[in-house]
Amino acid sequence: MNLTRRAMLAVAGAALIPGRAVAAPGSRVAVAQCPDYGRSLMPALSRMFDQLGGLEKLVRGKTVAMKVNLTGSPTYRLGYVALESTHYTHPAVIGVTAHLMGRAGARRIRILESPWSTAGPIEEYVLQANWEPDEILKAAPKVEFVNTNWGGPKMKYSRFMTPNGGHIYPGFDLHPAYEECDVFVSVAKMKDHVTAGITLSMKNCFGITPCTIYGAGAGADAPSLTPTGGRGMFHDGLRQPSKSSPQERSHNVPKDGGSRVPRIVADIVAARPIHLAIVEAVETMAGGEGPWTGPGLRVVSPKVLVAGLNPVATDAVCMRLMNYDPMAQRGTAPFETCDNTLALAEQHGVGTRDPNQIEVVGATIEQAKFNFAALREEKKKLIGRRRRG
Repeated sequence: MNLTRRAMLAVAGAALIPGRAVAAPGSRVAVAQCPDYGRSLMPALSRMFDQLGGLEKLVRGKTVAMKVNLTGSPTYRLGYVALESTHYTHPAVIGVTAHLMGRAGARRIRILESPWSTAGPIEEYVLQANWEPDEILKAAPKVEFVNTNWGGPKMKYSRFMTPNGGHIYPGFDLHPAYEECDVFVSVAKMKDHVTAGITLSMKNCFGITPCTIYGAGAGADAPSLTPTGGRGMFHDGLRQPSKSSPQERSHNVPKDGGSRVPRIVADIVAARPIHLAIVEAVETMAGGEGPWTGPGLRVVSPKVLVAGLNPVATDAVCMRLMNYDPMAQRGTAPFETCDNTLALAEQHGVGTRDPNQIEVVGATIEQAKFNFAALREEKKKLIGRRRRG
């Protein structure tokens, strides 16, 4: 369905106001085919941002926080393939995006992530992945990395409350960097996910929660001094966050990851709204979110970039590009054993997943589609044969 010009202008105007979760009837999402992370990348991203109304009106004079995806230790690799070609956000995408934001007048750019079990500098962390952090730090004026896996040297946290009380959590305590920004950007990798079905711009924000509060080694009464372990409580609900932070509300959600993780992701993105969602898959992996997720994983090259001002709409377009249905219910690929995160975020009023309410600009879905769904079926058959063998 084509949106009227008045409706599109209303959506675009609302989406450009920082701090507002967008409950919109539709949204514009840009898609670009990009053959590599070299000379093709900057013109592709620049064109996409222009198609969304331009970066300048979004970032000029503002502090921008970019949450990237560095999931798992840098020692986890799929064979000998570079991490950025499988499950890490590619450093070229991070650097070029920062450069374009600097050129558009961003006052300050902070690259945020909560690396596995460390409060150390992200610069040291990415060096283990054979990255050169200076290439990102010098992409624009005033770029810095911030490890948000703890409360920082002053151990201070900022509280974000979830609209309508949340599916599971009424609020979250996060690193102050998530409050000290005018514009929040999720820069994600397009991947399958064993627990949540897919991981795109919204699931990327699962990692904004500090493990000093939500990790396996979190303090019982107050945040621990250092982050330890993963966010198992989000998966199984067997313990609560530190008592100094909002506790789970009373609910009837089953204590399995497929029920809990999608709801918690929806709660997170409703509490800390995303103003610009970028999902990259020039190169990525199919079959899971990281090399630790078992057999049947594959390095693939969809050669596609996606960006939008609404994370639900952006992830819906990504799902269509992966040959999945964003309207799918539990029991249907890719949500065979989990609930649909997009539907749960939609219930919070974050945005729409309905393809009929989303305007796709740039490359068409058919031009840029890569069949993750078929590879998913191949993986299921492989696992079945191994179990029978």
